[in-house]
Amino acid sequence: MNPIERLTEDKPLVIFSKSSCCMCHTVKTLISSFGANATVYELDELPNGQQLERELMTMIGRQGSFPAVFIGQELVGGANEVMSLHMKGKLVRLLKKAKAIWV
Repeated sequence: MNPIERLTEDKPLVIFSKSSCCMCHTVKTLISSFGANATVYELDELPNGQQLERELMTMIGRQGSFPAVFIGQELVGGANEVMSLHMKGKLVRLLKKAKAIWV
């Protein structure tokens, strides 16, 4: 099991973020507005943050952007993917299915 899998295991909602990233802040604010309490890892504040960032880039398969959002242990993507799901009305459904929100 890789470090990312260990950090997302048994958690309905995980966000890998950077504390100075405005898109990270926007996505965290959007998701919390639905009542979700995400497990957030601020990569720039963790001793192994650079290693985790490299792992995430490998998983994403391109020079990805942050945040990296996992819902139900599945990588959903970054800000564009989360916003797209929200605009299509699918984000809340995914959060409910993963038991990240109840209402």
